[in-house]
Amino acid sequence: MDVALILVVVLVVLGLVAWSTGVRIINEYERGVMFRLGRLINLKPPGLRVIIPFGIDRLVKVDLRTVTLEVPPQEAITLDNVTVKVLAVVYFQVVHPQLAVTKVQNYYNATSQIAQSTLRSVLGQSSLHDLLAERAKLTSTLQHIIDEQTEPWGVKVSGVEIKDVELPESMQRAMAKQAEAERERLAKIINAEGELDAAQKLTEAAEVIRREPSALQLRYLQTLSEIGVEQNTVIVFPMPMDVIAPFMNITGRRTTPEPPAPAIAPPSGSDAPATPEIPVNHTTGERPRPYVTRGSLARAAELLATPAVPSFLPQPPPAPPASTPPTPRVDPTEG
Repeated sequence: MDVALILVVVLVVLGLVAWSTGVRIINEYERGVMFRLGRLINLKPPGLRVIIPFGIDRLVKVDLRTVTLEVPPQEAITLDNVTVKVLAVVYFQVVHPQLAVTKVQNYYNATSQIAQSTLRSVLGQSSLHDLLAERAKLTSTLQHIIDEQTEPWGVKVSGVEIKDVELPESMQRAMAKQAEAERERLAKIINAEGELDAAQKLTEAAEVIRREPSALQLRYLQTLSEIGVEQNTVIVFPMPMDVIAPFMNITGRRTTPEPPAPAIAPPSGSDAPATPEIPVNHTTGERPRPYVTRGSLARAAELLATPAVPSFLPQPPPAPPASTPPTPRVDPTEG
């Protein structure tokens, strides 16, 4: 009775061991690499698979899904001697499970080390401008180099992406100053081009006004209408000097300064008195204004009676001189 019980227990234990070592379930995204007594036999597809237990057959599952490998931050010196820290991501998957098991001990770790060394090598051969501006070209180069080295392992690199580029603070400040100077240069160039275009248009406008003097008066009126829209109480209106010159002459002020008349010395040997000199006020340094005479009043009345025509308006033709009757000649021999 004891022997039968022991035999049953042994058979149960053997059955459990055979089940645990002889039955395998392979998922859809996996493939099974079969070894029999250490030799590679074939590739097992997904599903329930029964193998020879007790270590005679050994089944290794290989995941065929795309793996996202985050490369640790790598510090490198670029071609133009700038120290940078780069973060990258590598996407790969196993396409040949037999090679991934038999050609490399750990394909995940091996791919990570290859990606790190290749990233540092490529960064050392590129400039900072290429790293920042031509990132697509750089990632394509990285993918090509890493894929060539992992191809014998049955690993296919589908993509490489540079996540971030960390620059030193001193380099960031220098780049900010450079960008600011570039924007100021472009602003000055645009401003100069605008001044040039405005000068050309003003030259054309001045030429049109020169041909048509009445256009300037219309421009004055337009300026008045623009000022009146804002409801200002003070209006500054430019007036030509030709209009106000007669009034300045009446008040004794001239539009242009005249040099003082030299004193006329009396002829030698004659008793004619010299021209009296107007005394100067030593306190203020000014000479007193001359008295208004009848001749100056008549001249002012004549200027007021004559309408002044501004210089920017068409000037009337000069009046012809008045014809005077010929003076009769008298013969002294007559009468």
